[in-house]
Amino acid sequence: MSKSFSLRSVEVKLPPTERFSQFLQSRGKRITQQRRVIVETVFSHHDHFDADELIDHLQELIAERKVSRPTIYRTLAELVEADMLRKMVLGGRSVYEHAYGYPSHDHLYCQRCNRLIEFHSDDLERIRDTVAGQHNFRVIGHRMFITGVCAECQEE
Repeated sequence: MSKSFSLRSVEVKLPPTERFSQFLQSRGKRITQQRRVIVETVFSHHDHFDADELIDHLQELIAERKVSRPTIYRTLAELVEADMLRKMVLGGRSVYEHAYGYPSHDHLYCQRCNRLIEFHSDDLERIRDTVAGQHNFRVIGHRMFITGVCAECQEE
């Protein structure tokens, strides 16, 4: 019998731009057009990315002075603070992934090519909850990275 380790879906109450706008308002800030474009770009598809990849994606808008590099970096930090993105340091670079509207999951990380493979395991969650219960520990979440070498790199 084959087990599925695919990610579950998660429903969110608000679109990412509205959720981020609420977060900014709680800090006395507003969502500018630049921030809105950045959030829409980040949440338009799910990929792990670093700031340089986002900057490359927004290069045309940067050239037209519609989005600035400092605003990109500030907005990424604010999205992490708002729990909408997770920041991970992998291979010496900061990599971001969606936290808002994305299911709980774990990662296999290839140390050769820096590939991240996402998966979900009910068995891991049961073990986590059992261990937490033994220590009277309330689980809020977890993050697991299993490091190794992916199938493609093993073949090389």
